[in-house]
Amino acid sequence: MKKSLMFMGLLLSAVVATAQTTRKDTTSHSSTDSLMNSLTAPEKGEPVIATFKATRLIFTQTTETVKKKELNFMVIHRFGDIAGSAGGGKTFFGLDNSSDIYIGFEYGLTDNLNIGLGRSKFEQMIDLQLKYYLLHQTTDNSMPVAISVVGKTGFKPYHVNTNIFDNTLNRFSYFTQAIIARKFSSALSVEVAPSYVANNIEYPFLVGNEKRYFALSAAGRLKFSKRMGIVLDYFHPFSSYRDNSVNPKYYDGLGVGLEIETGGHVFTINFSNAQAISEINYLNNTTSSWGKGQFRLGFTISRIFDFNKKHQSSY
Repeated sequence: MKKSLMFMGLLLSAVVATAQTTRKDTTSHSSTDSLMNSLTAPEKGEPVIATFKATRLIFTQTTETVKKKELNFMVIHRFGDIAGSAGGGKTFFGLDNSSDIYIGFEYGLTDNLNIGLGRSKFEQMIDLQLKYYLLHQTTDNSMPVAISVVGKTGFKPYHVNTNIFDNTLNRFSYFTQAIIARKFSSALSVEVAPSYVANNIEYPFLVGNEKRYFALSAAGRLKFSKRMGIVLDYFHPFSSYRDNSVNPKYYDGLGVGLEIETGGHVFTINFSNAQAISEINYLNNTTSSWGKGQFRLGFTISRIFDFNKKHQSSY
């Protein structure tokens, strides 16, 4: 808990420091500088574009949305443990296994409002979501951050444990999240995302587990070339059960990866200790530890299809 709070504190301190530096630099310009800047700088209030290149990093969604009448098709895969008791040479370092596979779609109802549908191998979950780009960061810092909100419903239709899911309502879970991001430069973008998870029944169904709890995620991207960047993603559930449980023991999620933009696709290859891909699943049930070798290779492929006839006619 203390490590996660320190991590979040450092991120927030960076945001504040950068904002203060920006204001200080602005006020120190001479009148001549101001005149020259007015001739060369973007129009005041212009939205900052491409804070991130895709709608997802490793775990966490970004503030980005799919534009109106565009469809984002995603394939997300996580293999088995690279090391530890379930990994090593006998499973070809996890490549023989898959801990989760997710296939999803996001469609732009408007430039700022998306609807999404996906299905996971992990717990056989089907999820439906709405995502809204609430506020855009602006070039003049009148709005220093971008904010998007996400609402998601998850449903487990095929789970074999009928003792737990003895009625249909018990199969539903819910997830809400606010994503707050800032693009500090063309190379660096950072976001924090407070979240809330609500399960209609405790899951996993163990004594002392909570049905509802808050969580916090932090993620960032650092570009080192025109089309490539390093991504880092972390999450922590604020759950006393998960903090104190011994069998099974739960862990915060940590992922690191390489993001590659190839024009029509955004491809991310990563390593993480979380088995699941859907937010509801990985926040509920991450029991793998980096220290025990229970981390895995994963990848995300994101492909945009444009169904806007106006765009097609201009090609």
